[in-house]
Amino acid sequence: MEIKTVTMIGMGAVGAVVGIRLQKLLGKNMQCIVDAERKARYERDGIFVNGEKTDFNWVTPENAQPADAVIIATKNAHLPQAIQNIRKAVGQNTMILSLLNGIQSERDLAQAYGEEKILPAFVLSLNSIHEGNKIAYTNAGRLFFGESDNRKTERVQVLCDLFSRAGIVSVNPDDIQLELWKKYLINVTFNTLSALCRSPYGGFKYPVMQELARKTGAEVIAVANAEGIALTPQHLEDDLAMMCRHDKHGKTSMLQDMEARRKSENPWFCGTVVQLGKKHGISTPVCALLEQLVSGTEAVREV
Repeated sequence: MEIKTVTMIGMGAVGAVVGIRLQKLLGKNMQCIVDAERKARYERDGIFVNGEKTDFNWVTPENAQPADAVIIATKNAHLPQAIQNIRKAVGQNTMILSLLNGIQSERDLAQAYGEEKILPAFVLSLNSIHEGNKIAYTNAGRLFFGESDNRKTERVQVLCDLFSRAGIVSVNPDDIQLELWKKYLINVTFNTLSALCRSPYGGFKYPVMQELARKTGAEVIAVANAEGIALTPQHLEDDLAMMCRHDKHGKTSMLQDMEARRKSENPWFCGTVVQLGKKHGISTPVCALLEQLVSGTEAVREV
């Protein structure tokens, strides 16, 4: 078993950094699905990753070919369309990895294509800035992935081999669900607070930001535990320490979205915590307020 063909969709701050390595390894055997308008624009203007122009193999959904692996790196709001757009790239034995933030995309993909095709995945510690057709990064991060039930299967091994040959640092953890929720804890807590307070990573050195992070994170931990995930307050403390080690001028993806006046992933961050809280009878007043503040900020800028 060997992965010879890969399809990607979503070539933004995460997708382009992963994709440029796969492109160099696989060449034309790595296809990137985009709509016709984006295809024309990207072929005309290109995408620059750390100043390097990369000519990806752009294809429209109707011209996509079945691939051994499909990697999705869109925003959550674009996932429903992505699910439709990858349809011709998904064959009988295709593996699907979603690098989307949050905990919902794997469930939506499993409903569309079958749970057996889905390997939970995410990228951690990737520090990148996305402006127009330019992506700049200082840390490519690590790609976590695994079988939903943590089995060490042949396809896990061939993915490890693919990422190694492409120069992508990958991790197949003992418990992928716990690791997925640990990343979700970061997304909900630090992305949301950074966006609302317009704070780069360096802002989390201040006690007031750390207190806000602890109050927000406590609600994520509570709903995670109710979902059977062993998140702990120590995980949050580790995250706080990690934030303070990042480049103090670096920005979360949600802060970048806010500054660029793009819709954020708020419904999949605090919004999901609030929904899960209601499901389990857990009070989530901090996340409920933060969700409303982000929604309000996005609404009034349209005035």
